[in-house]
Amino acid sequence: MLPVIIFIYFALAMTTLSILVITRRNPIHSVLFMLALFFHVAALYLFLNAEFLAAVQVILYAGAILVLFLFVITMLNLKAEIFTDPFIGEWPVSLAIGSSLLLLIFFTLRDFLPGPVGTYTIEMIQRETNTKILGRVLYTEYLFPFEIASLILLIAIVGAMVLAKKKS
Repeated sequence: MLPVIIFIYFALAMTTLSILVITRRNPIHSVLFMLALFFHVAALYLFLNAEFLAAVQVILYAGAILVLFLFVITMLNLKAEIFTDPFIGEWPVSLAIGSSLLLLIFFTLRDFLPGPVGTYTIEMIQRETNTKILGRVLYTEYLFPFEIASLILLIAIVGAMVLAKKKS
C-alpha cells in the first residue's frame, strides 16, 4: 500500500509542477519549478531502483540543462514580455485543439499493447546492477546512436559558445 501512495504522490507532484512550469509568467519561476520537477523525477527513479538514471537526471538535467536555460533567460530581455497579457484572444481555439489532442492521446493509449519481453530478467538486473547492464547495452547494441547523440551535443555546445561570444 505504501508504494502505491508514494507513486501517487510523485504522479500528482510531477503533474502539478509541469503545469506550474508552463503557466508562470516569470521565466525564472518556471525554471525553479522545473528544478523541483527534475528532482521529483530523480526521486521516482530511485523509487524504481534505477540509481544511475536518478544520478544522470540530477547531474544532467537539474545541473546542466537548467544552467543553460538560466543562461538563455538572462541573455534575453524579457521585461516587456513579463508584463504583457499572454492570452491574446485565441484561447478558445487553443483549448479546443488541446482537448482534441488529449482525447486522441487517451484513445490511443487505451488500445496500446505492450511490446515484446526483453532478454534481461529482473533477477539478472538485480544480480548485475542497472548501471552495468545499461552500459553493456548502450556500448554494444546502441553504440552508433550514442555516438550520433554525442556529436549533436558537441555541435550544440560549439553553437552556444559562438552565440554567447561578444563581438570585440
